Amino acid sequence: MTGTTNRAHRRVSPATATGRADTRLVVIRGNSASGKSSVAQRLRDHYGRGVAIVGQDVIRRNVLREHDTARGANIALLGRIAREALNAGFHVVLEGILYADRYSHMITSLVRDHRGISRCYYLDVPLEATLVRHASKADAAYLAQVTDSHLTSWYREMDLLPGALETVIPADSTLQDTVARIIRETDLTSASPAPPPPCKMSQEDSMDPLVLMSDPRVAAIPVLECEEPLVDVRDHDFRVDPRKQDPLGAFAHVREGLLSRLQHARSLLPAGTDLLFIEGYRPLSLQQRYFDEYRDKLAAAQPGWTAEQLDQAAGRYVSPPDIAPHSAGAAVDVTLVDQDGHELDLGTRVNATPEESSGACFTHAPNLSNHARHHRTLLLNAMEGAGFTNYGTEFWHFSVADQYAALMRHDPHARYGPIELP
Repeated sequence: MTGTTNRAHRRVSPATATGRADTRLVVIRGNSASGKSSVAQRLRDHYGRGVAIVGQDVIRRNVLREHDTARGANIALLGRIAREALNAGFHVVLEGILYADRYSHMITSLVRDHRGISRCYYLDVPLEATLVRHASKADAAYLAQVTDSHLTSWYREMDLLPGALETVIPADSTLQDTVARIIRETDLTSASPAPPPPCKMSQEDSMDPLVLMSDPRVAAIPVLECEEPLVDVRDHDFRVDPRKQDPLGAFAHVREGLLSRLQHARSLLPAGTDLLFIEGYRPLSLQQRYFDEYRDKLAAAQPGWTAEQLDQAAGRYVSPPDIAPHSAGAAVDVTLVDQDGHELDLGTRVNATPEESSGACFTHAPNLSNHARHHRTLLLNAMEGAGFTNYGTEFWHFSVADQYAALMRHDPHARYGPIELP
């Protein structure tokens, strides 16, 4: 049985239209112990942050603590949460037993109203296999609470939604095959959900999303130094690339608080993916040299530019020394590697200039392959999820609590200023 894909050729009322053309809605139904939550989690692991899992059991049992009835409050709440997540730019995986006679109206309405691609799947697992899977669970308390008798009473054979809406996944489909099929049929790998819309600000508070380091507002942010020490990431089991190595090992140092956030960011990456640390602390003298060298290259290529134009253009790529996050121990340059330590494709090499990369070094550059954009999204979501601020002209550069991050996050002051390596 083949499910339908929610595309054009349908009329949706503007009042009920949900989500965006680039969001994905995946509905996963099936009996208890059929593997629904495992599939949902694998989809999120594959894509990374940006996938909202809306689970029936979480809402019905944990949030509302109600019985599953035809008039349960969880039905409308599940639909509302899914709609809000889609409207905010998230892909949504709605999963649960979701009996057809109780939940079909909510699900079909959601599919009908969704602007993007929707796919519905039913995991068809026989009762005998369901009981075997249930018995293999490691949670003894759950097994004592939910017995075979419960599973038998809840079981419904081929409880499909009306209108041939679902694709039936047979019991012999492995978890890996099921996830791969859903990714392929929904194009979840290349789909790139738009970020939630920013809060509206007054005109004087509004800010160009691509603020350069050379912007006077960055230097105007006061620094209340917290005196946090520099620590060596090589002492904390990170993958460290030697390309920026110096005799003193300064490149491998960051502020202590930044190290904790870096460890958090690693935990947010999908399995088989890791951070590659390239550079952290940079002495002021080295920062000055980098800035001057790049400014000189620009001056040679653009002899008609004024000093102000050269400083601003140089600030796209190298921070002015007096406000440089690296010289505060507040910034890291990182990229992604696979489990074997091989760098993933993120569109261009780390530290590529705008001229060399034709602008592909910019975080949200349009001239990227779907593969590179996916990897770049994984990196950005993990780092921002751990509280880092990205510099929009360099996909690899992230900082915390420096003047630039403080400005972008509307903090009253920075906590990290220029520091010397002990």
